[in-house]
Amino acid sequence: MAGIPCRKIEPGSHKRISVNSPGKQRIDAIDQFRGFAILAMVLVNYAADIQIIPAWFKHAPDIGLTFADLVAPMFIFAIGLTFGLSARRRVERNGMSATIRHFLRRFLALMGLGAILSAAESMLGLNTSGVDWSVLQSIGGAGLITLTVIFLPTKVRLGFGIGLLIVYQFLLDGFWLDWVLRSPHGGLAGTLSWSAMLVLATVFGDLFQDEAHRKYFPLVALLSLAAGLSLVWIVPVSKNRVSASYDLITLGISGLIFSVFFLTKFHLRPLSAWGQNPILLYNLHYLLIGIFVLPGIPAWHAQAPFWLVGFQTLFLLAILNTIAMHWYRKGFVFSL
Repeated sequence: MAGIPCRKIEPGSHKRISVNSPGKQRIDAIDQFRGFAILAMVLVNYAADIQIIPAWFKHAPDIGLTFADLVAPMFIFAIGLTFGLSARRRVERNGMSATIRHFLRRFLALMGLGAILSAAESMLGLNTSGVDWSVLQSIGGAGLITLTVIFLPTKVRLGFGIGLLIVYQFLLDGFWLDWVLRSPHGGLAGTLSWSAMLVLATVFGDLFQDEAHRKYFPLVALLSLAAGLSLVWIVPVSKNRVSASYDLITLGISGLIFSVFFLTKFHLRPLSAWGQNPILLYNLHYLLIGIFVLPGIPAWHAQAPFWLVGFQTLFLLAILNTIAMHWYRKGFVFSL
């Protein structure tokens, strides 16, 4: 497909590498963190409508924070870790105009894929909100807004991200609350908050790329978490509202989880494999989940007993992992 490259990398190049390695080499900790985010997203989406699954593994109805509410921010955080470095390298290699066009195509493609998925959910009766909006559309929109500031200095982006979060929270509280709550992932309005999250994630990315100051990465993540927790007394934490406290808390948690992968030098090949082709696996998992959801038989999915849920989960993960590991061994990497 034109404009959507599928490239191969040498099978032997999957080893851990330093952050500042040249060319197209990959940072293993980021691949594994991204793979962990996609794995969590698969499990959360599969479990969403199953009655036996506990509430902490599903999205909070409104105010509150569950494990499921951390998944999308982790994926956005992974994008932010590499966005700035990738953009700068492309400018050096291809020039500014070509780089801007590349990222425009990438984020518009994400929004297009999201529109297709959300429309399909509505056609199948899986989306009862009446608003066709998916997480991929939120991420794509956030990417487009972040692209306008990605080449600005780190401190300027930090101020822009915080300012955007303040403006969004003001509009949410004063005008947008009903609109946002009626829309999946906050809808078009909520994209402003997802954008603030991604802009701030690129600040984390700059800190990680700076070897002299990388040691402060976990501390900054803790400060973000603390700021979000302090803000909870004024602004309720809510994924549905994409509130300011939600952004700061999930950025902090994402940063701490990533720190575990990087500082402990974990090397789990399946997570690396999942992290190298996240978009393909994300779309593929929806097709596989359809095997359980589309028959519309309560005992087969929504009211399935524990043993059946376990079997379906293992089946889903086995298929996806087999495909991911096959691509990994072949050195296949798909990117928009």
